[in-house]
Amino acid sequence: MKMKPALTLSDAKKMMAAAEEEAVRNNWGVVIAILNDGGRIVMVQRLDGARPGNDQIAIAKAMTSAMTCRPSVVWEKWIDGPHKAYATFPFIAAQGGLPIIIDGELIGSIGVSGVKAFEDEIVANAAIKAAFPQAKTVRAGEENDAATF
Repeated sequence: MKMKPALTLSDAKKMMAAAEEEAVRNNWGVVIAILNDGGRIVMVQRLDGARPGNDQIAIAKAMTSAMTCRPSVVWEKWIDGPHKAYATFPFIAAQGGLPIIIDGELIGSIGVSGVKAFEDEIVANAAIKAAFPQAKTVRAGEENDAATF
């Protein structure tokens, strides 16, 4: 039997606290969604100032990252590039969703929505680094997937 690390509620709480701290420090009204490796919600939090649709977008970004083991920006770059057909996939092609990879294994994902997409990703990265400083957000060999074409 293969053993793998798992995202716990305690981990998600630590991530959420760090994400909230980063967003509040920058005065960003966002929604933060943390999912497990199966794409199921562990925590969702709406900060003051977030728009009504940000919760669905944050969850979709996290779901995209959980189901594909890739940052959601990869899909944005691929659709903007030579892979237009990827726009038909049931994923959201917008930066701000990141997988959480420990020892080569997906343990979950985080999605953030509410400000500019690169700012959403700053919040997501702050959350991951707080709970899992050794975590990766791309699998080995896929580091250049989001490169522009």
